[in-house]
Amino acid sequence: MALRKVLLPICPILLILITCGCDAMQQKVYAPAEVSIPAGRPYILTPKPPAEPRINSAKVFGVRPGRSFLFTIAATGSKPIAFAAENLPKGLAFDKTTGRITGRIDKAGTYNVTLKATNALGTAKRNLKIVAGDKIALTPPMGWNSWNCWAAAVSDENVRQSAKAMADSGLINHGWTYINIDDVWQGLRGGEFNAIQPSEKFPDMHDLCDYVHSLGLKIGIYSTPWISSYAGYVGGTSDNKDGSWAKVDGYDNNKKNHRCGRYSFAKNDARQWAAWGIDYLKYDWNPNDEKHVKEMADALLGSGRDIVYSLSNTAPFEHADAWAKLANCWRTTGDIHDAWGRDQLPRGRKWAWPITRIWDAHGKWVPFNGPGHYNDPDMLVVGKVGWGKKLHDTHLTPDEQYTHISLWCLWSAPLLLGCPLDKLDDFTLNLLTNDEVLAINQDPLCIQATQLASSESGRVLAKKLEDGSLAVGLFNIGAETETVKVAFSELGIEGGHVVRDLWRQKTIGVYANSFAAEVRPHGVVLVKVTGQ
Repeated sequence: MALRKVLLPICPILLILITCGCDAMQQKVYAPAEVSIPAGRPYILTPKPPAEPRINSAKVFGVRPGRSFLFTIAATGSKPIAFAAENLPKGLAFDKTTGRITGRIDKAGTYNVTLKATNALGTAKRNLKIVAGDKIALTPPMGWNSWNCWAAAVSDENVRQSAKAMADSGLINHGWTYINIDDVWQGLRGGEFNAIQPSEKFPDMHDLCDYVHSLGLKIGIYSTPWISSYAGYVGGTSDNKDGSWAKVDGYDNNKKNHRCGRYSFAKNDARQWAAWGIDYLKYDWNPNDEKHVKEMADALLGSGRDIVYSLSNTAPFEHADAWAKLANCWRTTGDIHDAWGRDQLPRGRKWAWPITRIWDAHGKWVPFNGPGHYNDPDMLVVGKVGWGKKLHDTHLTPDEQYTHISLWCLWSAPLLLGCPLDKLDDFTLNLLTNDEVLAINQDPLCIQATQLASSESGRVLAKKLEDGSLAVGLFNIGAETETVKVAFSELGIEGGHVVRDLWRQKTIGVYANSFAAEVRPHGVVLVKVTGQ
């Protein structure tokens, strides 16, 4: 009996140590096996999801009372999977085969729902908090945008193709949701609302929206308060009272219309988007100004439909308070390019923003990130990109791509892919389906990680998570493998903590006082630090 009294208190610690296969409170430098792989060679870190069911959806979802509701349970595991949702609020319906929740909630409030996914090997459960109130997008949007691959070649066909690929590839099972059409969809103004109508490349926008929704996904669109968009297509204002507009050939001529006209059609356009079933708006001009940001915010709110509101591009920092109150996302930088530093930018694109420039500029926006409002460092440049028909594999090395995704997840930034989803290689698909990494992005606190003390080559970013643990990224911006270290005192913790490698999805061990790892050039070791 005396022996039992001694053993019982230490059993949890023994269990951790046995599970980790490590010495207690180890201080040795963590050296992943991949450190020796030659630079530039793709290497897959994340194991495939287990056959047992696992739910990967966000833990919180916001909707305005009386608005259309669509939530698809993201889950992996051997098929078939049967879904369940217990304690749904009145007004919502559930499909146990697809895992989709639809309908409307009329009464404001917070509803705690239990999600279940069951296959032959077991049942997974996850709590979902549905908040029917004045906020939407309570975790960062995850999806795809047409510009970085299709640009001016965007069409109904390749948008449908991308939506189908998001479902067929399994991205939908990891929380990827939005299929967003960028510039060059616009025809002339007209129709029931005297709103922008689609060009001949989009013969039936309502039917396209219905198709995307039928897959359990959501759809977005593009506009601008300028008379014409960057690509020279009709915008949200006009110098003519009826909104009439004529395309002017040539970028320099179009640039004369890169200004806001006398008459605004924000309400007209918002009503049309709601009637089609649009779920997301990218509103694009420079510089963003409070007048036109608020005008569209009010128009979307009055449209009768929840539409995520994303501002582009390079929102002025001095008005950050306004963007956080009026919009769901706002661009903190110029247009991203698939380059690590300025010297990797191709001729003709010296205006573009490489990863390191975005990294340096994004940090000052930390105070403005939170549930429903996000600092946006632009789209993800992984897979194939090219801004048109001539696509190429991203120029980012595999290590730089791990860094790219890790940064955006630590920042709780919107995750928007720009590559053709039907052409995902094994490396890119693996990069985008690590649920432990994506959970850092989707953490309900939505805190943007802050950068701690750094060395010449090593940088450390950290953020608190809802469960009390910490997500920590150890980055190496240098050209040689580097040991990067973080003291627990910098993280505001002390004593022994369990450290888990998120990309490799394995627990490393119990560490006291500090953690150090060998990090590849331009690479990252992304960990979760949890108290015993």
